[in-house]
Amino acid sequence: MADEFDVVVIGAGPAGENAAARVTRGGLSVAVVEENLAGGECSYWACIPSKALLRPVELAAEVGRVPGLEVGPIDAAAVLARRDEAVSHLDDSKQVEWIEGLPAEFVRGRGSLQGPRQVEVTGPDGSVRPLRARHAVVLATGSRPAIPPVPGLAEAAPWTSHEATATRAVPRRLAVLGGGVVACEMAQALHGLGAQEVTLLVRGNSLLGRIEPFAGELVANSLAGSGIEVRTGAKVTRVERPVPGGPVTVHLAEGPPIEADELLVATGRTPATKGLGLGSAGLPETGPVEVDDSMRATGVDGGWLYAVGDVNGRNLLTHMGKYHGRVCGDVIVARAQGERDDLPALRAVADGYGAPQVVFTDPQVCAVGRTEAAARAEGFDVRVVEYDLGAVSGAYLLGDGYRGRAKAVVDERRRVLLGVTFAGPGVAELLHSATVAVTSEVTLDRLWHAVPSFPTVSEVWLRLLEQYGL
Repeated sequence: MADEFDVVVIGAGPAGENAAARVTRGGLSVAVVEENLAGGECSYWACIPSKALLRPVELAAEVGRVPGLEVGPIDAAAVLARRDEAVSHLDDSKQVEWIEGLPAEFVRGRGSLQGPRQVEVTGPDGSVRPLRARHAVVLATGSRPAIPPVPGLAEAAPWTSHEATATRAVPRRLAVLGGGVVACEMAQALHGLGAQEVTLLVRGNSLLGRIEPFAGELVANSLAGSGIEVRTGAKVTRVERPVPGGPVTVHLAEGPPIEADELLVATGRTPATKGLGLGSAGLPETGPVEVDDSMRATGVDGGWLYAVGDVNGRNLLTHMGKYHGRVCGDVIVARAQGERDDLPALRAVADGYGAPQVVFTDPQVCAVGRTEAAARAEGFDVRVVEYDLGAVSGAYLLGDGYRGRAKAVVDERRRVLLGVTFAGPGVAELLHSATVAVTSEVTLDRLWHAVPSFPTVSEVWLRLLEQYGL
């Protein structure tokens, strides 16, 4: 006999936790299934530890820009110790306690679908526990790092973000394959903590290719200025590591090979659907689970299956997964109780506007909405305005050599913002104002009356509007 719950959530990361919390808030019973640590990848091997490693590097750079202050060497051991505290020493007992306090039942093990509303959980000891959902099953299994099919790469046991953020020691020589967020953040963090030789191997011609080009240029200049080698157009042909745990050699199509003590692969992620039993729901076994704006999986008879966070492929960002979870949980409650399920708050539409994102390098990069290229490709009547962040009065007060830039993409027909990008020290705190403006489609004429405080970097909003002609 299967244990019955109103809802079964597979995955106890941020997306799954938020879905479970909203379901229980609506009075439904829920079981949360997790094979690894409750709290998910973000809490232990991604967002939280990476920012704990990056924060001292950011502070050192900030202090270095202010006359009268001296920057001492970063104590790597102390930083790693604080990282351990930030991830609760990989102990999820408090997180499990929080889930049980929702209240929800926490089930440790690997969950897989066994047909409509049926879930089978294989525990750490091999025991099997069947669960049945009266109303819905929510998939929140996240994603896994992708390892490119380069000869010898997988056999060389490279680092992924998992190993990089959990490292017990900083390697002297580090090679990084990739040019995206994880590659840039971890290259800078580990270099700042003592890695003497760091080489970034970027297949394309720029860093942070999904963001406005100027952002990648500013980050590349910062990395190079600190002593990190950035090689664009680098094609890796073969990887060798004759002795497990020993030095690794990265062979390139052009130029001499790179010798390193560790190789970090940061070339993207794939939905974690392996072994999830999607076929029993009539879906492909691999790839993202496609959903509608209520987070319900498309093409599943009976409409009982939902997917939130990375596993649905919409946006591989923690805050967007949490947003999906909130919408999903509320929709399930409404449908279970026979209430309206089409209210504005019961549809996840933020993905369509363009998710906000922060890159916690120095300089920071943050963006929301569409890039200029994306907006033009979609056929919008686009006008672009840019401004030098270093020319804003508030930026001067933050120290010598402040460098940054802001860019706004405007829909000329409606006079609303389609996208905003900032790059510069500390600009992450500017992002939510841009997110509100973009997702609320505030007209520029109305935005003109949102007066920024002086002297802050947020005065860049005034400058952008003046550049536009207001």
